[in-house]
Amino acid sequence: MSETIIVAIISGVLTLLGVLISNSKTQAVTETKIEELTREVREHNNFAKRMPVVEEQIKNIIERIDDLERKVE
Repeated sequence: MSETIIVAIISGVLTLLGVLISNSKTQAVTETKIEELTREVREHNNFAKRMPVVEEQIKNIIERIDDLERKVE
């Protein structure tokens, strides 16, 4: 084989290795970001589930305050 072909094959193999390594690191970063976003979405969903309960409690508190104000008057 000529030197040009050997150099081309070596360059191709090294380029392929570089691309594979780079892609694996990029994929790891992407997976980490997805995990973080998933955690944030779960936190938001828990908050959204609790809000109606809090709103009902606030409504009850306001009613009790109104009753107390009426008694004071």
